[in-house]
Amino acid sequence: MTDCLFCKIAEGKIPSQKVYEDDEILAFRDINPQAKTHILVIPKQHIGSCAEINEQNSRLIAKIFEVIPKIAEKEGLSNGFRVISNAGPDACQSVHHIHFHVLGGQQMAEKMA
Repeated sequence: MTDCLFCKIAEGKIPSQKVYEDDEILAFRDINPQAKTHILVIPKQHIGSCAEINEQNSRLIAKIFEVIPKIAEKEGLSNGFRVISNAGPDACQSVHHIHFHVLGGQQMAEKMA
């Protein structure tokens, strides 16, 4: 997708503060952090949102969830972390490329809405 912000970040066309990268996944610090630690984890392959997970791409999403604990450990989130993904306008998804917010480094609010 040529106009996707996260595709451009994954391609290196827009700089980011990377915390993890391999051939399929990129993790970088959110430019507007909502917690002491706020990292976005994305597949390099464009997938619009959680609503587009299917048999062809679910292995990649599973891999992301294998990488997230490694990122959390590297970031010192030993006391816990939260993972959030917004899908669609009612969830306030602002970038239409699936991404997972990893939040931690502080006590999170119990209520999420």
